[in-house]
Amino acid sequence: MQGVLDFLKGIFVGNNNELTILGKIVKIAIIFILVRIGIRIFNAIIDKSIDRKRKIKFGVDERKANTLATVLKNLNKYVFYFIGLVPSLELFGIKTTSILATAGIGGLAIGFGAQSLVKDVITGFSILFDDQFSVGDYVKIGEFEGIVEEMGLRITKIRDFSGELHIIPNSKIEAVTNGARGPMRAMVDIGVSYEEDIDRVLAVLNDMCEEIRKVEDCILEGPTVLGISSFGEYEVVVRIVAKTEPMEQWRIERLIRMNIKETFDRENIEIPYPKRVVFDEKLKGGN
Repeated sequence: MQGVLDFLKGIFVGNNNELTILGKIVKIAIIFILVRIGIRIFNAIIDKSIDRKRKIKFGVDERKANTLATVLKNLNKYVFYFIGLVPSLELFGIKTTSILATAGIGGLAIGFGAQSLVKDVITGFSILFDDQFSVGDYVKIGEFEGIVEEMGLRITKIRDFSGELHIIPNSKIEAVTNGARGPMRAMVDIGVSYEEDIDRVLAVLNDMCEEIRKVEDCILEGPTVLGISSFGEYEVVVRIVAKTEPMEQWRIERLIRMNIKETFDRENIEIPYPKRVVFDEKLKGGN
């Protein structure tokens, strides 16, 4: 048994009682295993704290809670990896304490060419404290728009309706359009034939809107028939608007259009479409 222990010691520890390369690799692996365990433990603590705040009477908003949890977990990850990196570097003779003492953490980051990283982090804190958007919000950032899926100190991830995930450095975020704050407008324009009785059409649409209002709790105001909005080449255009909860406006627009089609079919109200009349000169001459 002692011979086996001496053999293993010889693999990991050299003659001068210093770790061999293999020993250092094993020690670094153990350090980062402990780092991963620490990250998971603190993430669990963060989740419990956020859940507790959600449950209290005047707790934080669900989306703000998700955003705060994501940012804290990212910060937690960076801190633990930094803690694991320092002793790992020292195993190879790199004196991180002297570097930090002379230059400071900020100077070290800039020395490694991390100016953009620092800018990303600062902007990330600014976005969080200004409450520009939260996880789950529908936003437009530059040329990208979609649902905020993750918000970190360095990057923000938004997923558009096609499923593509856009990863945007926080320092690149300048102007943000948030489509999830406050009531949203649903608007539908419908064309009606010039031959129809407009007063009757408006009355039918008003009745239809009343029925929709009764069954859709996400509608905050309306739907309201505003009346004639314009005159087209083939139709009189009638506009209907409603105010809905965020992210529900598109569904309500589709619902209104479907109900218009069913109602017009039932009431024999014509939705006009382009028509082409062709005259046959040969038949005309024969007559």
